[in-house]
Amino acid sequence: MSACGLDFGTSNSAIGVIRNNAPALAPVEGDAALIPSAVFFDYENKNRVQFGQEAIASYIAQHDGRLMRALKSILSSSLIDEKTQLGSKMVPLREVVETFVRHLKEKAEVFAGEDLTSVVHGRPVRFVDDDDAADARAQKVLADIAHKVGFRDVAFVYEPIAAAYHYEETARREETVLIADIGGGTSDFTIIRVGPQQSRRVDRTSDILANDGARIGGTDFDALLSLEAVMPALGLGTRLIEKNLPMPNSLYIELANWPTINFAYTFKNERLLLELIRGAREPEKVERLLKIVRARLGHRIAFAVEDAKIALSDTESAALPLDFIESALEAVATRAGFDRAISEKTARLNKLAAQCIKDAGLAPPAINTIFFTGGSGRVPAVRQAIMRAAPDARATEGSDFLSVALGLTREAQKRFG
Repeated sequence: MSACGLDFGTSNSAIGVIRNNAPALAPVEGDAALIPSAVFFDYENKNRVQFGQEAIASYIAQHDGRLMRALKSILSSSLIDEKTQLGSKMVPLREVVETFVRHLKEKAEVFAGEDLTSVVHGRPVRFVDDDDAADARAQKVLADIAHKVGFRDVAFVYEPIAAAYHYEETARREETVLIADIGGGTSDFTIIRVGPQQSRRVDRTSDILANDGARIGGTDFDALLSLEAVMPALGLGTRLIEKNLPMPNSLYIELANWPTINFAYTFKNERLLLELIRGAREPEKVERLLKIVRARLGHRIAFAVEDAKIALSDTESAALPLDFIESALEAVATRAGFDRAISEKTARLNKLAAQCIKDAGLAPPAINTIFFTGGSGRVPAVRQAIMRAAPDARATEGSDFLSVALGLTREAQKRFG
């Protein structure tokens, strides 16, 4: 079969083909079927391009180059039409996305032993909140990139529906399921009827009762945790001597968000920080921020924050070592502080899940199961908020990072096989 299912995610990606009449995910980094959505342009080796964990490792080893992550999040923003500095060249950001998608396609073709000409692409229910035109543009950008890398036929399926198809393979009876796909960049919900009889239907329109989603995901939680736990050590929340004004927060916000970290590294920001240090009540903290900008250490902070976020799913507090900034420097993140920082986001997720049930014409007791997928579904406050929308439902989960890819691959077989 010359078709595949492609889950291009904000944080991680996977691609699959059909083997022996079953979905099989291609090894995309060593033997792993999952690859971080990261690209590193290595300036030390004639702009060699590295992907995934290899890209991250080169960045952490402080090779001279440029790391780019959370590429999917720029599809729906004006950034996709801009250029970025890569060594001595200005390169369109959509070409960076194209480079990563082409890499996935090539890996899958080696695994399949043939050229892949058709793809079922996953997409969030909403690329953009409350803007249908911008949402359509984002899908078109992704479709154009798919055609550019060599796919002739391109179809799209909502990611939570793909996850539902994967879950359905284990369903033994008819169920009404709330699929909660909480990913790196978006949170998506589907109410769907699944079961052995339903799975045999070609047209599933009548089984899909409602969809909803929002641009809330793991990268938002990372940013909020960074602002809560780390950025105060770099001067956020401190004061200037003149008029006791607060330290400007725009640079902190830029460094806390994965898609904008690289934009913080400018001579203009360095000059601004030198001025702020002279007028700061706690200049030693702002000096740390200047070091971050000069040494381009923003992604190292982001990785430390991400690790702490993951740890807080199992513990009440987590240390964030920041000794790459200053010897023995450390921040501490707490579950209580994290829950507070993301409380507006989790409240909205609760409302979205509840509204999705209402849109399906159902009451909460009609939901038999909540199926969680996506790495951010592990965050306890996120999980609890969604479960409150259907408190009597059974909570279950599949592969956090691979359910969508497996469902997309099965759908590719149905559409193009």
